[in-house]
Amino acid sequence: MLKRERQAFIMKQINLHNRILSADLGLMLNVSEDTIRRDLNELAEAGELVKVHGGALSKSYHYDYAPSTTYALSEKTVIAQKAATLIEDGMFVILGGGTTVRELARLLPVDLKATFFTISLTTALQLCDHPTIDVIFLGGTLVKNSQISVGGEVISRLNEIKADLCIMGTNAIDTECITDTDLEAVQVKKAMIKASKRSAVVTISEKLGSTQKLQVCELSDIDYLVTDLPADAPQFLGYRREGLVIL
Repeated sequence: MLKRERQAFIMKQINLHNRILSADLGLMLNVSEDTIRRDLNELAEAGELVKVHGGALSKSYHYDYAPSTTYALSEKTVIAQKAATLIEDGMFVILGGGTTVRELARLLPVDLKATFFTISLTTALQLCDHPTIDVIFLGGTLVKNSQISVGGEVISRLNEIKADLCIMGTNAIDTECITDTDLEAVQVKKAMIKASKRSAVVTISEKLGSTQKLQVCELSDIDYLVTDLPADAPQFLGYRREGLVIL
């Protein structure tokens, strides 16, 4: 595989899953980690991604990320519009991070009156633009690259909340479970689900059928699956069997 093809594949994985490990990329591409490291360094220098220890992150985590450059923006706008129908006046809502959730925050009805808790600094900043909602940032140890709170403090605060709804993105999802690559993020997501009466996962359809190494939860722990596809699309057959409401 040529270098440009390798790097295009890397960017595809970053755009889909937001973060990727060098070791996993090496296995997928059947090249050495040194080769992957060089590719990631070049892509980082070109401003395409954020290089971190052991892998890379999408630039979309950062507060100054331009919405116009969001991967699959039109699909994420459709998802955000669907997810917004789950939110009603007076609700307590927990939001995760990522570009789809940020798009949801941008598209909330202007007259909505609700309280939002979030572990994501970028989501909190987006919510602050809304005139009538209350925003509570659940601070803990802030991971600088992803700008998300993790650790015991944020989990403890989540354990004290009884929210009406949790809406979060996902790194990967198949017909058995939701998975991720980051152990600290997994623990926080588990606490978010536990703190909510109902939970919704928002994801572009390209992620359906994908898996990562760490399990967040089984599908039975989730109430809604919100994607860019029509609710009656054949791709959802296995997900319906698990009792999910498809939007």
